[in-house]
Amino acid sequence: MLTSSNPSHNLIDLLLRLVLASIAGGIIGWNREKRHKAAGLRTHILVSLGAALFVLIPLQLNLDSMSESVGRVIQGIAAGVGFLGAGVILHTKRPNTDEPSAKGLTSAAAIWVTAALGAVAGCGLWELAIAGTFFTLLTLEGLKKVERHSFDRYDNPED
Repeated sequence: MLTSSNPSHNLIDLLLRLVLASIAGGIIGWNREKRHKAAGLRTHILVSLGAALFVLIPLQLNLDSMSESVGRVIQGIAAGVGFLGAGVILHTKRPNTDEPSAKGLTSAAAIWVTAALGAVAGCGLWELAIAGTFFTLLTLEGLKKVERHSFDRYDNPED
């Protein structure tokens, strides 16, 4: 892991961080792809990889106020990726009613979490990246089954 007192320009370390970000994004993207969502495998890998790269920039530059720089980068990623997520949300009307409905909220949230996983991987926090990927997948897969069996609103699941 990189710290402000021990910057690393080790190519293997950098590659492992980028690979971890790609794998984390790929796992989440695979889940979305198999459900035929607009944001799938490649989108999630690119979001996670991009977040990792953005975090690695100040880490590799060994800036004096590195924690502030990384914090600002992470804030920018979190805000910026929201626009990407907004692109997968569709507003529709529910059948036979005038009630509005939004489709794609889970996909947008998955994109947002994937960016966080990439940032975590970029910081070299591999344990957190693995745990975050596991819990994200558990939420997308495991809780979907719980929802289908527990809530009548999921007679025709959209996400």
